[in-house]
Amino acid sequence: MKKKFFALLFLLCGLAAFAQENKMSAGLGLEWNMNSRHNFAGGAVLAFDYALFDNFSLGATLTVSNNFFGITVIEPTGHARGYVWENCHGRLFLQVDLGAFIILEDPENSLLPEFGLRAGFRKPLKSSFYIEPYGRLGYAFAFSIVLMAGISF
Repeated sequence: MKKKFFALLFLLCGLAAFAQENKMSAGLGLEWNMNSRHNFAGGAVLAFDYALFDNFSLGATLTVSNNFFGITVIEPTGHARGYVWENCHGRLFLQVDLGAFIILEDPENSLLPEFGLRAGFRKPLKSSFYIEPYGRLGYAFAFSIVLMAGISF
């Protein structure tokens, strides 16, 4: 398992070395959401994206959340993001998500389709780092509020 992880890490670093400046980004975040029918949930988010154009990117997000009462939700999604406004402080974006909503709950698990819309703001910090607060609405969840930090390369 460790060898596969380091091979993947090496591959990602190699891709970053050949990518044009700030075309790719990776981020980690914390989420508060309504992914569970019984309670609010807390979660963690891992995101990657690649800028195809100055104002458009494609990427993937993996979110794992738990309501602390036995329900865990895993959300692997792909996304398309458009930056709709920019100033000296950062960039406002709108994003469309499409993926799976996997509910892990005893005694049975469920798989649902997921689609959603996000709106947020990416604020650069120094040359390569950023913070990104955003909110999202969609199906099979009600809402999420996220604060993410990441690196662009």
